[in-house]
Amino acid sequence: MRRLLIAILALQFASPAAGETFLLRPARVFDGVNPQLHEGWSVIVEGDKIAAVGPNLPPPVGAKLIDLPGATLMPGMIEGHSHLFLHPYNETLWDDQVLHEPLALRTARAVVNAERTLDAGFTTERDLGTEGAGFADVGLKQAINQSVVPGPRLLVSTKAIVARGAYGPKGFEPGLSVPQGAQEVAGEDETIRAVRDQIAGGADVVKFYADYHWGKGEPTRVTLSQAELDAGVAAAHDAGRQVAVHATTAEGMIRAVGAGADTIEHGYGGTETVFQAMRAKGIALCATLAASEAYARYFENWNGLEPAPENVQENRRSFRLAMKEGVPICMGGDVGVYTHGQNWLEMDAMQRAGMAPAQVLIAATSGNARIFRLADRGEVRPGLIADLVVVDGDPTISVSAVRNVRMVMKGGQIVRGNSR
Repeated sequence: MRRLLIAILALQFASPAAGETFLLRPARVFDGVNPQLHEGWSVIVEGDKIAAVGPNLPPPVGAKLIDLPGATLMPGMIEGHSHLFLHPYNETLWDDQVLHEPLALRTARAVVNAERTLDAGFTTERDLGTEGAGFADVGLKQAINQSVVPGPRLLVSTKAIVARGAYGPKGFEPGLSVPQGAQEVAGEDETIRAVRDQIAGGADVVKFYADYHWGKGEPTRVTLSQAELDAGVAAAHDAGRQVAVHATTAEGMIRAVGAGADTIEHGYGGTETVFQAMRAKGIALCATLAASEAYARYFENWNGLEPAPENVQENRRSFRLAMKEGVPICMGGDVGVYTHGQNWLEMDAMQRAGMAPAQVLIAATSGNARIFRLADRGEVRPGLIADLVVVDGDPTISVSAVRNVRMVMKGGQIVRGNSR
């Protein structure tokens, strides 16, 4: 009787698609590594893994056949820089989101944002700060992992770490304690303590701000000292966590390089010397081109026509220089500044800035998987997790094809498209 009860419970709580086998037959396969498409290839998925890839695959016994004429099958895409607890600033300004939106509202919106992201074909997402929502990203990650809500596989960084007095919201009576969008530190000891607090709370990634604007209308300047960054990065690495550093000035970037960051976010002020130093250490750039374009639309009334405003052009120049110097390129757009589910806006921007479409696709799949040390995904290869997306058309001609999602599979289960 006891064995029977255990068996019944196992069946009750098992994923209904956990044991399914699929034979997927698209027109072509982009494997995430080779810029050339594989015409006529098929993919066999067994359970949550890719079992076989290639031409003329015989259908396994009991496999569900899904024909996908005219479509390209590719790895599930990986978003490298997002904020699920933010929504576009032309809807609500950042200060008002941090100060006036209840945590329950922000969490409910983040749940919707996660599902939109997954439906857009992004099966993994690195979320770089809740911006005043504390450790809520850890709970969202757990809810996704437990199939309470749909969403991508998350790498979360909780609160981010900033120099005391350097972040926001700002503009209040100096003696008033105002909730901040990140965790403030002063000195090496506080920096190490913040890193460990966040890791204890569930952070997969630790994020620092190497520079920011101290006061309204001031230019961006370095904030965390070299010693603070060194201590914080070392503490994170000792705990097996990667480090992302927000840096838009050359000095902030070089401090991040000196500390041993894994990725640098934005990098607008990058120079040849900075990018050479990044390349030497294998530090990746997340250029967030789409975010600078969104800012220009919201606050400079840019209509999207060329020539773009100078801040957009500056970001593009930095991106091109980083590519020229051989810096690893992360695909991450700072989505949350713009609409979740439109993560492909960064891919469009990367192509417009001079990256070949196939290289953009590689950055969004195996490139990000390599940068984030996710060895189990990012390619269409036997043995890897069956995180796959099918799009209409050929995205190696224009990455805009990734907007046309026909099917999304996460861990061998179809979450959008055929047989959902």
